[in-house]
Amino acid sequence: MDETIAMLRARGIQPTQQRVAVLRHILKVMEHLSADEVLAQVRRECPMISRATVYNTLNLLVRKDLLRTQILKEGTVVFDRNVSPHHHFIDEASGRIYDIPWSALKVSGEKSLEGYEIREYQVVMRGRRRGQK
Repeated sequence: MDETIAMLRARGIQPTQQRVAVLRHILKVMEHLSADEVLAQVRRECPMISRATVYNTLNLLVRKDLLRTQILKEGTVVFDRNVSPHHHFIDEASGRIYDIPWSALKVSGEKSLEGYEIREYQVVMRGRRRGQK
């Protein structure tokens, strides 16, 4: 059985042709894509797929914990296939978003927020290579 179809079925998702196409694309790229970027790229293989189908599929994949949403680009939600805890680095010159392993950074101070139960946190770093403008 196809791995993508098996992943969908394991999460209780009916594997339609459109859902399979969206998930296959997400799994094959290492980028954090917006819904419009996913739409443009999936349309190359499935020209008749609608915007609503892509958006609905992405949101379903988020609800079923196959993707996470992140607001890492100004005003844009991107979809992250890495659902395990990790941090991000955004290259300001290219706009590319990189995953940083959780263990690569030490964060302190979360225990000092008395009265709050910290459910989740992540560090988002922004920068560019030295010498780039």
